[in-house]
Amino acid sequence: MNTMTINGYQAIIAFDPDIQMFRGEFIGINGGADFYADNVAGLKQEGEVSLRVFLEACQRRNIEPRKHFSGKFSLRVDPATHEAATTAAAAHGQSLNQWVTEAIRQAALAH
Repeated sequence: MNTMTINGYQAIIAFDPDIQMFRGEFIGINGGADFYADNVAGLKQEGEVSLRVFLEACQRRNIEPRKHFSGKFSLRVDPATHEAATTAAAAHGQSLNQWVTEAIRQAALAH
């Protein structure tokens, strides 16, 4: 998957083979806003329209457009992975939380 930034908002971009078009979907927002086009320029233009409609609806309803992220989430892994991660964290002189945070940060920045 690819991402596109439109007016400071991130969207995930994918190709939909059923309709032979690109589909964008904004992420990190309090609702749904998607858009379609058959080329990159059109996708950006349609994304701007979709975002504007979404933001206007948020304003009318007095809704914060961006989701709030607390920085906390639960993660379940199998016991062997939990043990291996704990060992790797200790080998790096870090707590499991520090080690996982850094691994996620690196993976997210590498996308």
